[in-house]
Amino acid sequence: MIASYVLATIFGLGALWLVTTVRVVKQFERGVVFRFGRVQSRVRGPGLTWLVPIADRLEKVNMQIITMPVPAQDGITRDNVTVRVDAVIYFKVSDPVRAAVDVQDYISAIGQVAQTSLRSIIGKSNLDDLLCNREGLNQGLELMIDSPALGWGIHIDRVEIKDVVLPDSMKRSMSRQAEAERERRARVITADGELQASRKLAQAAQVMAEHPAALELRLLETVVEVAAEKNSTLVLPFPVELMRFLERLTPPRSAGEPAVTPEPAAVPDGAGSQLAAAPVGDDARSFQADPDAPGRRTDPAV
Repeated sequence: MIASYVLATIFGLGALWLVTTVRVVKQFERGVVFRFGRVQSRVRGPGLTWLVPIADRLEKVNMQIITMPVPAQDGITRDNVTVRVDAVIYFKVSDPVRAAVDVQDYISAIGQVAQTSLRSIIGKSNLDDLLCNREGLNQGLELMIDSPALGWGIHIDRVEIKDVVLPDSMKRSMSRQAEAERERRARVITADGELQASRKLAQAAQVMAEHPAALELRLLETVVEVAAEKNSTLVLPFPVELMRFLERLTPPRSAGEPAVTPEPAAVPDGAGSQLAAAPVGDDARSFQADPDAPGRRTDPAV
């Protein structure tokens, strides 16, 4: 009976000793040992680690990358625009001894530095930089946070601005500005197209002036295009250039050839009266009736 009691006591003391001297460190953790309150330079790696009972105390430090959102900060930009900006920061512990000794709560410290740096960046930047040049602002914000974090054994991996909230009045103003800018671009593009088209039309007109038959071909092509639409009415213009083209095709009159004078029109015989033929020519001004014809009077000169 006594022997069993002694064995149970020994077993209990052994278990207590084992619990107080053996610790398990995970793969993503590192152990910092304090012996009688003094930190040991050797950092315990993952696995089982032995501690001196009563003398040693183990503190585990997480070595994973920590993602911490930075609360939205209100600020006024350099061009006097009120904005609300939030960000996110990625960091990890590079020196577990410093992170455990030099700063009380490194996660809270990094969060406060990030908020302060974000407000500082807002005050130093213009609104256009916050909207369009975020890469440069992210780098500047990372440098501002990384400067004090290096002394705490913290490495800032990445900092990014997530969102920029603008007042409603500023959104409306920016919408009007963007609309006006797009309207200006549309007008410039239209004017540029008209200019290029006018130059091409001028070149085409020169070619058609040298070769009038090209205008006739273009006209026939237009007729084919209109006829393909199955219209019931077809309006076909007759170009003046085609008339000039036909005039050039007519053979000229020789110098000795007499001019052709039209014959006078025959006048039919009337009942009991005859009309004298009117003289033909440029000097013919009037004509008279036959004086022998009864019932006829002399017409006055026209």
